[in-house]
Amino acid sequence: MTETIPPVIEIRNLHKAYGALEVLKGVDLIAPRGNVVSLIGSSGSGKSTLLRCANLLEDSQQGEILFEGEPIKWRGTGAGRHPADKAQVTRIRTNLSMVFQQFNLWAHMTILQNVMEAPVTVLQRDRHEVEKSARGYLEKVGIGDKADAYPAMLSGGQQQRAAIARALCMEPKALLFDEPTSALDPELEQEVVRVIKALADEGRTMILVTHDMRLAADCSDHVIFLHQGKIEEQGPPTQLFRSPKTERLQQFLSATVAA
Repeated sequence: MTETIPPVIEIRNLHKAYGALEVLKGVDLIAPRGNVVSLIGSSGSGKSTLLRCANLLEDSQQGEILFEGEPIKWRGTGAGRHPADKAQVTRIRTNLSMVFQQFNLWAHMTILQNVMEAPVTVLQRDRHEVEKSARGYLEKVGIGDKADAYPAMLSGGQQQRAAIARALCMEPKALLFDEPTSALDPELEQEVVRVIKALADEGRTMILVTHDMRLAADCSDHVIFLHQGKIEEQGPPTQLFRSPKTERLQQFLSATVAA
């Protein structure tokens, strides 16, 4: 018998609240190895919160989170629930590289130094090996000639591509994108979209929170539509975008196209 490979990330019945505000109301998510899962929905639907819970940047109050079949260990319950094993959290986070809406590059470091910093300081990898890898990833995202520049010298699209190179240099098991193009104007947005599509074509595991329906349609293996903290509809992109079943998704897609 062949052993089933567990998903890179699996979330079961996740609940998250900020005080009395319930943001996630029992959400499930599976990100199999090599698949792209996109999260779409209106602002406030819980997309970014779900992503931050998956990366353990936010504590959830109920539900399970598994990384490659390994469950997160928790201490406490409800609002007092927190991860019980700091070493487990650190190990898992280093395997889930996050790309944020804002680029979060260190202004006092060159682009190359930004990309190299975490692998050298967090993973304790050899500096010369990391530099070779970092330069390769900068070439991959199309800004190899900007290695010695500082973030302020780059356009927004170039800075976001540098942030993607930084995430890749950690050699993660999965990439998590939180609205990676929403801070960019349309022309610069396409630079980043091309990079994300190329990564999807390579078969990288990704969870993508996006407002760009074309990107979600082109890149995804599975799309989840969140509405008011619940999964309203999910399935392959062809199904969701061409034949939405729920009235709420139909309204959302109509408004998105109109915009």
